[in-house]
Amino acid sequence: MATKHPSGATPRTKSFLNPVTRTTLTADVCREMVSHLIRGDWSEGERIPPERELCLQLGVGRASLREALKALEIMGMIETRLGDGTYVRHRSDFLSRPLLWAITGSALSEIHELVEARRLIEVESAGFAAERATAEDLKEIGNHLDRMEANLNDVKTFQEADIGFHLAVGQAAHNRILHNALQLIRNLMQQWIGETLTLPGVATEALEQHKQIFLALAKRSPERAKAAMAQHLTSMACHLQEAENQVTSGAATTLAEG
Repeated sequence: MATKHPSGATPRTKSFLNPVTRTTLTADVCREMVSHLIRGDWSEGERIPPERELCLQLGVGRASLREALKALEIMGMIETRLGDGTYVRHRSDFLSRPLLWAITGSALSEIHELVEARRLIEVESAGFAAERATAEDLKEIGNHLDRMEANLNDVKTFQEADIGFHLAVGQAAHNRILHNALQLIRNLMQQWIGETLTLPGVATEALEQHKQIFLALAKRSPERAKAAMAQHLTSMACHLQEAENQVTSGAATTLAEG
C-alpha cells in the first residue's frame, strides 16, 4: 500500500538510496542516510519513507535500520512522531547539536570563542544586509523589533524575537554561507541571550541597540550597520560575562555555606 502524506496525497517515490553491501550494516546505513540528509534529498520537515520501504531500498534488515535511525535521532537529524512517522528536522537543529555538546559545561574562558564567532559572522552580515536587504527583508526585521518592544517584560517572547531579529538580518545579507554559519550557532545564541536577559535592564538596552541596527539598515549605511552590530555584540558579551560570574559566585557561596 502506498504511503500517504497527512494531506492525503501519495508522495512520489524517491530512488536515490542504494543497497548497502558492506558488513558493518548499522554504520553503513547511518552514513548513507546522513549523506542524503545533509544534501537535502529529503527536505526539512519532510516525512521519510516507512521502515519497510527503506529496508527494501537499502537491502538491509529491520534491526540494522532501526539502530541507524536511533543514532540519527540522537544526533538530532530526524524525529519520530508517534503514530505519524519519521520526519527530517531543521538543519539548524542538527547542525548546532555538536557545538552544543562542545560548549555545554565549558569554562567562561572558552565562551569567548562564541563571542568571536558572532562578531565575525554578524558584523559582516549587517554590512551586507544594509546593501542588499529587500523591502520584504526590512519588514521582517522590523516585525521582530516590534515584537521585542511589545514584550520587554516577557523574557521568553523577547528572547525569541531577539534571535529572530538576528537571523532575519543574516537572511537579508543574502549570503548563504554566512546565513548557514549563523544557523549553526543558533542554539548557542539562544543560550547566550537567555543568560544575559536574567540581568536587570539588559532587555531595554538590547532593544535600543537593535533599533540602531535597524535604522542603519533602513538608511542603507553598511558602515553604520556594522558599527551598530559590533557595539551591540560587545555590550552583550560583557553582560554574558557578568551573568556567568554571578552563576559562579552563587555556586561558590552555596558550597561555602554547605
